[in-house]
Amino acid sequence: MKKFNIKFYQHRKIFFGISLGLFVIGLLCNLLFGAELDINFRGGALVEYSYTGDVNQETVDQAVEDALGRSVTVTITDGIGGTGATSSKSLTVSLSGSEGISLDEQKAIAAELSKAYPDSTFEVVQSSSVPPTMGAQFFAKCLVAVALAAVLLVIYVAFRFKKIGGMAAGVMAVVALLHDVLMVYFTFVVFGFPIDDNFIAVVLTILGYSLNDTIVVYDRVRENRRILGPKVSYEQLMDTSINQTLTRSINTSVCTFLAVTVVFIVGTIYNLSSVTTFALPMMVGIVTGCYSSVFLAGPLYVMWQNHKLKKKEAQA
Repeated sequence: MKKFNIKFYQHRKIFFGISLGLFVIGLLCNLLFGAELDINFRGGALVEYSYTGDVNQETVDQAVEDALGRSVTVTITDGIGGTGATSSKSLTVSLSGSEGISLDEQKAIAAELSKAYPDSTFEVVQSSSVPPTMGAQFFAKCLVAVALAAVLLVIYVAFRFKKIGGMAAGVMAVVALLHDVLMVYFTFVVFGFPIDDNFIAVVLTILGYSLNDTIVVYDRVRENRRILGPKVSYEQLMDTSINQTLTRSINTSVCTFLAVTVVFIVGTIYNLSSVTTFALPMMVGIVTGCYSSVFLAGPLYVMWQNHKLKKKEAQA
């Protein structure tokens, strides 16, 4: 196993600067493009049609608006299966707010589209309707689930690593997790993915994955504290521990990243948006999770402990 001797704490400002730079870019993208809530969170109606042949976006938009008599969002996705003119494709009509799309309106949309494209067959694949109040409640419950998970993680880490300052370890682990959550959020914004249940699934998955890496580092810190003794500085203790676990962290992250990359490629080939909107943010989350566990959580923990030592010395 390769041995590293990287001064993580000494170069902490570089690592913090990289994260802050990415945050600035993400915030700018958020201001420019904004985040779109999925129908499950904001409420509304959604109808998906399958069709064959080729269609034009402007013609389809006009046909749907003529059928419903109101403005809607139409998304065209190519290539569910097959090739050329015989391939089955999908067309999604979504409407936000409290208004739904009745069965008669769904048929009217299909009839209007068939009139514009007589050689194409339009059939309803699925339809759903979510009241705005229910969507808001669902979104709030998801946020509560994420917050509750973070609190439980702090309690768990604080209890398990109480011999090396468990509360400091727990709080800094959650700070690193918040870093990962923000990176995943910015990924959704940059690529124009709607904030949906996939976002919550990715966040909860990354919370567990990233924390696992951080706990491995803390566990080695606890072991090295016993071996090296109490006189060793927190800076040396953390640098030694991270260097000892770095190979393991990198190998685990690379293996997981490659596995999720395969899922993303398959989803892209078969045009499965529900798969790609999960796999791509997961890929980003795996990278940032490894980064935060190695380059952020440890130095932040050392800064906390050094601050406590200086405070004790000042009081003495």
